[in-house]
Amino acid sequence: MPTDKRQTKRILGVMPNYRAVSVDAIHPKSTATEKLKVATAESLDYSSFVFTGALAGISMAEDSYPEFRQGAVGYGRYYWHMFVDKADGNYLTIFVIPTLTREDPRYYTMGHGGFLKRTAYAFTRVLITPTDSGSNTLNLSEIVGKGAASGIANFYYPDEYRTWTKTGQRWEWQIYRDGATNIFREFWPDINAHVFHGKG
Repeated sequence: MPTDKRQTKRILGVMPNYRAVSVDAIHPKSTATEKLKVATAESLDYSSFVFTGALAGISMAEDSYPEFRQGAVGYGRYYWHMFVDKADGNYLTIFVIPTLTREDPRYYTMGHGGFLKRTAYAFTRVLITPTDSGSNTLNLSEIVGKGAASGIANFYYPDEYRTWTKTGQRWEWQIYRDGATNIFREFWPDINAHVFHGKG
């Protein structure tokens, strides 16, 4: 496969893309150490701090959590809540749960077929994932990991956001967001090749 159609370590030269595996690439077993490294890279990459800052600003402008208030102190509250949300979600879904269930949390690119087929494949990877031995299984890493992260958030969000409904909404949103991210991962090599000529 041409190198310009391979997954890159970053998307647009900024966003970390360490979980994506190029189409037809054969990777060795994903060890616990490798899972920990990827979870750390995804959580503590410099771009994570930048994007968290942007999202915190948007949420504060929308007054998503009035209890956090406005100003520098309010922004700080938005920022650390969102940063912890992302970090604990990453460590649970990329390292902790897949180590226990022996699942491979990486995204394996389909890379061929029509748009709808590839989109459906990418989104359903939140429900289906390979095991460390290569067979497909229910993606407990995603489902249980994001559920656990949503539950942990109840320890640091205001009381009114700790209900079953709010917890379920956070869980649902995180899974939906990961599905959308998978779709972008799936088509990134094509975008990079045709739009950025392999330099993205």
